[in-house]
Amino acid sequence: EVRKQVSREYGSPQLSKKRGVPLTEVVEPVDYEEYVSSHTPGAEPGPLRQLMEFPPDDLELLLQDRECTTLEPPLPEEDTFDPRVRDALGVYTDDWLIIHRKYQRYSTSHTPHNSERQRERQRGLVKQTFELDEAAATDRQDDQDDAKRQSVSLDDTPRGSWASSIFDLKNSSPDALLPSVLERTAADDMDRRNAEARLQGRHSDLLGLFPPPDEDEAVERCSVPEVPKEHCGQRIMVKCLSLKFEIEIEPIFGTLALYDVKEKKKISEDFHFDLNSDQMKGLLRLHTPHTAISTLTRSAIFSITYPSADIFLVIKLEKVLQQGDIGESCEPYMVMKESDSSKHKEKLEKLRLQAETSCSRLGRYRMPFAWTAIHLVNIVSSVGGLERHGTWNERKKKGFERMSVGEDMCNFATFRPATLTVTNFFKQEGDRLSDEDLYKFLADMRRPSSVLRRLRPVTAQLKIDISPAPDSPHYCLSPELLHVKPYPDLRVRPTKEVLEFPARYVYTPHTTYRNLLYIYPQSLNFSSRQGSVRNIAVKVQFMAGEDPSLAMPVIFGKSSCAEFLTEAYSPIIYHDKSPEFYEEVKMKIPANLTDNHHLLFTFYHISCQPKQNTPLETPVGYTWIPLMQHGRLRTGSFSLPVSVEKPPPSYSVLTPDVSLPGMKWVDNHKQVFNVEVTAASSVHTQDPHLDKFFTLCYVLEEYSFPFRLKDCIISEANVEGELKASMTGLRGALLDTCVRFLHQLLSKLILLIVHPPVIAGQIVNLGRAAFEAMSMLVNQIHKNLEGNQDQHGRNNLLASYIHYCFHLPTFPPLLPDPGGATPAYELPIQYATLSRATARPSTLHLARSKSISNSNPDLASTPTSPDEEVQRIIGSKGIDRSHSWVNSAYAPGGSRAVLRRNPNFTCELKQVPTILLPYLQLPTVELLHEELALQWVVSTSTVREAALQQAWFFFQLMTKSMSHHLFLSSRIDLPRRQRFPDRFVDDIAALVGAISADVAGRYHKDVELVERLNRSLAFFLNDLLSLMDRGFVFNLIRSYYKQIANKFHTAQNPSSLTALRMDFTRIVCSHEHYVTLNLPCSTLSPPASPSPSTSSTTSQGSAFSSMHQDQSVASMFELSVPFRQQHFLSGLLLTELSLILEPDGEGVFFLHKKAISAVHSLMCSHDADPRYTDPQVRTHIAQLYLPLIPIVMDTLPQLHDFTDDGDPDNGTISQSVAMAIAGSPLPCSSLSQTGRQCSSLSAECSRTLLVSFLWVLKNADAALLESWVSDLSVLQINRLLDLLHLSVSCFEYKGKKALERINSLTFKKSQDMKARLEEAILGTIGARQEMVRRCRERSPYGNENVRWRKNVTHWRQNTDRVDKTKAETEQESVVDGNLATEASLVVLDTLEIIVKTVLVSELKESVLGGVLRVLLHSMAGSQSALFLQHCFTTQRGLVFKFPEMLFEEDTELCADLCLRLLRHCSSSVGSVRSQASASLYLLMRQNFEIGNNFARVKMQVTMSLSSLVGTSQNFNEEHLRRSLKTILTYAEEDLELRDSPFPEQVQDLVFNLHMILTDTVKMKEHQQDPEMLIDLMYRIAKGYQNSPDLRLTWLQNMAGKHSERGNHAEAAHCLVHSAALVAEYLNMLEDCRYLPIGCVTFQHISSNVLEESAVSDDILSPEEEGICAGKYFSELGLVGLLEQAATSFHMASMYEAINEVYKILLPVHEANRDFKKLATVHGKLQDAFNKIYNQSSGWERMFGTYFRVGFYGCRFGDLDEQEFVYKEPSITKLAEISYRLEEFYAERFGDDVVEIIKDSNHVDKNKLDPNKAYLQITYVEPFFDTYELKERITYFDKNYNLRTFMYCTPFTLDGRAHGDLHEQYKRKSILTTSHAFPYIKTRINVIHKEEIILVPMEVAIEDMQKKTQELAFATHQEPADAKMLQMVLQGSVGTTVNQGPLEVAQVFLSDIPDDPKLYRHHNKLRLSCTWTIQSDTHTTTHACTHTQFNNLVNRL
Repeated sequence: EVRKQVSREYGSPQLSKKRGVPLTEVVEPVDYEEYVSSHTPGAEPGPLRQLMEFPPDDLELLLQDRECTTLEPPLPEEDTFDPRVRDALGVYTDDWLIIHRKYQRYSTSHTPHNSERQRERQRGLVKQTFELDEAAATDRQDDQDDAKRQSVSLDDTPRGSWASSIFDLKNSSPDALLPSVLERTAADDMDRRNAEARLQGRHSDLLGLFPPPDEDEAVERCSVPEVPKEHCGQRIMVKCLSLKFEIEIEPIFGTLALYDVKEKKKISEDFHFDLNSDQMKGLLRLHTPHTAISTLTRSAIFSITYPSADIFLVIKLEKVLQQGDIGESCEPYMVMKESDSSKHKEKLEKLRLQAETSCSRLGRYRMPFAWTAIHLVNIVSSVGGLERHGTWNERKKKGFERMSVGEDMCNFATFRPATLTVTNFFKQEGDRLSDEDLYKFLADMRRPSSVLRRLRPVTAQLKIDISPAPDSPHYCLSPELLHVKPYPDLRVRPTKEVLEFPARYVYTPHTTYRNLLYIYPQSLNFSSRQGSVRNIAVKVQFMAGEDPSLAMPVIFGKSSCAEFLTEAYSPIIYHDKSPEFYEEVKMKIPANLTDNHHLLFTFYHISCQPKQNTPLETPVGYTWIPLMQHGRLRTGSFSLPVSVEKPPPSYSVLTPDVSLPGMKWVDNHKQVFNVEVTAASSVHTQDPHLDKFFTLCYVLEEYSFPFRLKDCIISEANVEGELKASMTGLRGALLDTCVRFLHQLLSKLILLIVHPPVIAGQIVNLGRAAFEAMSMLVNQIHKNLEGNQDQHGRNNLLASYIHYCFHLPTFPPLLPDPGGATPAYELPIQYATLSRATARPSTLHLARSKSISNSNPDLASTPTSPDEEVQRIIGSKGIDRSHSWVNSAYAPGGSRAVLRRNPNFTCELKQVPTILLPYLQLPTVELLHEELALQWVVSTSTVREAALQQAWFFFQLMTKSMSHHLFLSSRIDLPRRQRFPDRFVDDIAALVGAISADVAGRYHKDVELVERLNRSLAFFLNDLLSLMDRGFVFNLIRSYYKQIANKFHTAQNPSSLTALRMDFTRIVCSHEHYVTLNLPCSTLSPPASPSPSTSSTTSQGSAFSSMHQDQSVASMFELSVPFRQQHFLSGLLLTELSLILEPDGEGVFFLHKKAISAVHSLMCSHDADPRYTDPQVRTHIAQLYLPLIPIVMDTLPQLHDFTDDGDPDNGTISQSVAMAIAGSPLPCSSLSQTGRQCSSLSAECSRTLLVSFLWVLKNADAALLESWVSDLSVLQINRLLDLLHLSVSCFEYKGKKALERINSLTFKKSQDMKARLEEAILGTIGARQEMVRRCRERSPYGNENVRWRKNVTHWRQNTDRVDKTKAETEQESVVDGNLATEASLVVLDTLEIIVKTVLVSELKESVLGGVLRVLLHSMAGSQSALFLQHCFTTQRGLVFKFPEMLFEEDTELCADLCLRLLRHCSSSVGSVRSQASASLYLLMRQNFEIGNNFARVKMQVTMSLSSLVGTSQNFNEEHLRRSLKTILTYAEEDLELRDSPFPEQVQDLVFNLHMILTDTVKMKEHQQDPEMLIDLMYRIAKGYQNSPDLRLTWLQNMAGKHSERGNHAEAAHCLVHSAALVAEYLNMLEDCRYLPIGCVTFQHISSNVLEESAVSDDILSPEEEGICAGKYFSELGLVGLLEQAATSFHMASMYEAINEVYKILLPVHEANRDFKKLATVHGKLQDAFNKIYNQSSGWERMFGTYFRVGFYGCRFGDLDEQEFVYKEPSITKLAEISYRLEEFYAERFGDDVVEIIKDSNHVDKNKLDPNKAYLQITYVEPFFDTYELKERITYFDKNYNLRTFMYCTPFTLDGRAHGDLHEQYKRKSILTTSHAFPYIKTRINVIHKEEIILVPMEVAIEDMQKKTQELAFATHQEPADAKMLQMVLQGSVGTTVNQGPLEVAQVFLSDIPDDPKLYRHHNKLRLSCTWTIQSDTHTTTHACTHTQFNNLVNRL
């Protein structure tokens, strides 16, 4: 701990200054307001002005019109309302009041930097030119050209003639010359010019090119809540097109409604339609004289919130009442058809007449007829075209219910429209009409063996269309028959929106006025009633009083009738005394309901037949329902008694249950009539708890005591207790209802806090009770509606209430304007304050003072009473001013203003006693935010817990209240310190302190609560920064930090505390004026130091700066106390980053990501912010991040190592970044290999951190950076260079191809998952929250209205989908290229700054090597032409200023530079070639000027070209040729050096390079032909016989190629040759006893080595500068080469050669007394010898197979008629090599061109087809003379150092290959190669060929000798091998096989020849036969063979 503390205090090495306050503590911030007021910005309105202070229009109060969906506002028709309606209308008609932070859109919290926005910013980028992409494009072209290439010959002749090469070069054209290259310019001018050029066309916005910040980390993101609107489910449109029956005799009427079978619920109101023909409609004209257009509708829109597979569309048909039951009236429809009219003509006529009579007499009554149902899921799923997993009602139904899988199929929002023809209807059963019966029928319909199917159907054809409803359909009527917008023409037949009765609760607050009542008569029992009571109709009326004329026209008409009716009749069931009903009567309720309003039901007997003296309808009973009771609307199910007579007067006040005296009841006052009443009302809550609360509030407001509430009388005495009890009782209310009336409920509770009621002259403080009730309500909503939250756990309903609906209640000003203007209307929560005032006693002001809310109990200490304070403010501004704010803010305009007038206003004013006016000027008003803060601070136990759970709600409420109050009281213009009273400020401080303590104390117990609380607090402080004293808010932040810090040391899990603190900091920093809050323009004064030691620290290592300046600059670049004080928020953020990144800190992976992402996202917002585009402003912003540079430098060892990804030219560059930096005091730089291993940051984090680091370097002030760098030690500068080096690698352009590859990967990185896992393990994220988050990401309606989340969670895969289009990939590569260019240019700028400081201070020259390394590294990567242009100018400047660095010190650097320059000289991009040629020319010139000879550069360039050619795949010689020509041109035009030997030397060098090039061309052509390629490399190496360094380079290139192909023996020989070459030159340099004396020493390894012997001294001297300068020309190099050779020999199984190699090595190790090495060598030797010993026969080792290959035909060019011996891997069959070569050449020349010559005879060129290419391939064996065999004893000897080979060709004199024994000749061909195998290549030219011809007898002798040898070998085996022997004997003894010895003897030995030459052969053959017999005698054992053998012997 102590060590950690010390390291934190003193910082890491580079932060050498002692910090006054450790980073773990928060410094005291600057007093912000004081600072801002004392540092007033200058008068000039420059761009920096805006950084000084918040803009004056920062906060706006917006009044936003509510959107009304209908043409007419949905308002009641009356003029006066009861308080309930008035309140509701206030809530539903108010404009939205929004406090808008005008600039918040620039903060990261409101505008996410997502990929879409990033793409928007990346439009119009210039495409950078990259050679990588150019090369890829040309590669494709080359592939096509490849086929056309010819093979070119190669041999050991000298390279193509020098003259022709020069001729080629001179004729080629150069690239454009750079204008000022040859001018001599002063270094300063050059730098200035370069710097200006670098600034041209730069991309200002670096982070706009970088991938956007990770949205998962964006804790500050919060979206504007959705505007509250009415709930709406998925909508389907049903159009009724036609209804046809077999016979048309009467009108038929239809009704549609939706039913949910599972829930047993009707889920929509009825929709009535009429599809009758005009003729049929005419029958009823008497009864419906006027038809409203709204009743002619034939299409309806149904809403379905909970789609399920159980929903049916039920269609019921009715007809006009007629005599006879339902069965009788259906009969004709079942049996008759119109088509059979001849049969039924008379019957039809009769039926028509009957129908006509019925219609004219009974037209107003209906009877049930038939019904059918459509199962909706069949429509939706069978029609197809449906997305099965669509999102249902995404808007509101946010996952409150878990859906079953079956339901998941029902998506009514997207299906293909269907037109159905329904043909089967079921007739209605008179006794089964209830809904219960219907549900049974519907359930039955789903079964396959439906009972209904057996019934005889009524055949008809109903055609309907079902489709998803359009978003905004035209010509639509709302359920209240208002015209829904758009409604272009009122005369068009409308569509009706059908009101939904959702199957389950829908938690959405009401936002419009709706007041509908539905009456459902269910059953009636008149069975005991006497008399003619059979055809019963129920008439329903809505009565305003008891007089029949008071029936109100509020009943909605059905179809083809008036819009509103005063009465409605139920359908009639013929002859049924106890009918059931399915009727629905819909009414609109008047706004003001009194106790007299009631529903009246009258029962009639209808006589169907016209009889004398019998009226049509006879009343047979009456009953009623009073609608209002104790201020509540009565709804629900009623069972009512029915009176036989008309009810008496005043009946409507009582219920029918009361038995009135003298009244006669049906069935003894029994309940015989069942009816259900439901209301769809946004006025009447229909919940007893809510009703009681509201009623009590209205009683208080109206002051209407006493009031009867159910059984209790409310009086002044008990109203307070009752009200508090009703608030507590709210928790018993149904949540659904609470949510629906949420806006009224919250507004009422807030009103009670703000405006405490006066009861009996006393102010009753209900603040606490209201606060409790609010906490409980808010908590309940949260708990139950979890799916409806944003990612901060904020419920959307509550958030939108605060954002749009909530405002402080305002009251009317007292006096009208002098100008006679009418008083402004108040916002509609208005209270009759004045009317109450008259009743109040004059002691009111005393009572008032008692209730002043103050957290300080000592009341006297309150500065002034609020009344006086407010009076002072208002009084000073005059009454007009007070009017003007009300007017300006709230003038509502339009007709609705009338609603807001207080009707009693003026008349009551006259009665107000003048003495009361001062007190009445402001009624008793508490300020909501003050009261909330106080109540929260003093709350305890459950209430406090409830408030904490939903802290965000109260915080936001306070914030809006504060803002609104500032506008209302015009305090918004006051200085911040004067805006709020001290006691409120104290309460806020206490509150924040307490909540911080909760966060710190409970973080491990209530993980989730604390996470929510922490974020809520942060958002609150963020809001306060816009409202309060900012210094005070900074101190609140500091107190939060302290609370966390106190717990930090004892914490079990500190990283989760850090995570909380990090989130907190990130949210606070997301303020839109973050920059201004950090005082970016302040200059850091050195801190007033507490102790002399701090102030007297001096800068160490500074060469020139004054102490004071040094100190202030240094403190700007570190987290010093002044920095953290003045840039308070920035200091906090960077401190967090610094602590999290400490290598030994607690920085777990997910914390790294959090901290880095926070910084990145802020920088992104600065880059994207239009306020900060000015470069001057940017430098000031960058000042806030300067300490990031040293922080990242400290983090260097932890960063991901991007250099691992490889350097394109790494083949020959020996040093890596980790090599020692020149002149560094340490043996190796900070990036040492060991240091790299602790890399703890992921690649993604490292990239983000590096891009942030570059952002600071790019935007910071260059002069400031310069003075800081000049102050760094060499070690620190080297560290900075390492960091720049890493940055270059990190942002290197990978090319389009790579991008295409990456696109196929999935977008989630494993690293993110790692972070998630860590968070979960460490418990920093609640398990539940994690689950909710995951559910949200999955669930279809997860969090749709948090709009920004769409591209965070599962929607994001669309933006990062795998299959990107070509255009997208193209754009991506453009962006990537620009990023790489910009990043590299920033690095270049920084390098220039470092170089400048070196020029000033001599001490720093040692870092130059490092600078050049970074420069070279950046050239090595894939860079754009734009960058390279600047890079080369910088490089030229560097070489110009410090030539000695390259030419006197480090050879490596010179070599690397030459290689890089040459590589770019061969670039396909012209501008790059121009630059590189200029650089190369100047490099030569400078080298020449220093020593009048440029041997070093000459040597390095030649070597570089060789290695470039040898290793680079995509190397273009044509481009390089142009560059060489350009260099020549420079040399010719350089007037200054024209007379020196320089131009000539340049010319020589260029020509030499050109020669190498020419060979390269050939090499490139033979890339696919390994032998040819190696031959070429061999030839090039040979060309460098007198340039040892280059020869060595090429030998190594060859070794590399051999190893790749597995030719280890050849690779070993290349290395041996290299070692021999080195030995030669070492021997010339110094005479060392123990070193080999040149290549002679190596001849035991291979006789070929002698070709490495050095040319005579006069040609080349090793002492010459630049010769033998490579690292291999040293003892160490020699040892290295030999050890590599030994390894390769080992791999080739040539163990004997290893011994020879070590014979040369051992003396060196012995001389050096290197016993460790000696031990190793001897160990290896032992191993080798053991292997030789164990494999003595040699068969176990396979050394190679040899073939002679001859090439014939001009197609082969120089190869024509050449012969080679090829060495192939062991056990290669002739067929294999034959196939390989044939395939290869067939591919080159075409299949029909190549032919293999099958025999080994002489090839006659004249007989060959000149257009073909011929190959002759023969297997050859090593050939040894007899004397050689004495030397070559072992298997290895016979396979090593081979130069002669032999093959035999049999022939006869007449041209056949084979003949009889006596005519069989044989030709032996012996080939000698130019070098011995194995050599440095695998095919060697045949230089000599010798042929021997054997006559038949000699052939026979040879055969006999061969057989004899085989026999001898078989017989002498130990132990004897019977099988082997058997095989050999079969061939030797048997006369038939191989024409055995007997045949030979008979042919050749029967006669003694005359020719003396043949006589010798004769004897030889005889001896051979004898030897054969002797051998066989020893071995013959087998009986049969024995017999044969004896015969043979006898005959021989």
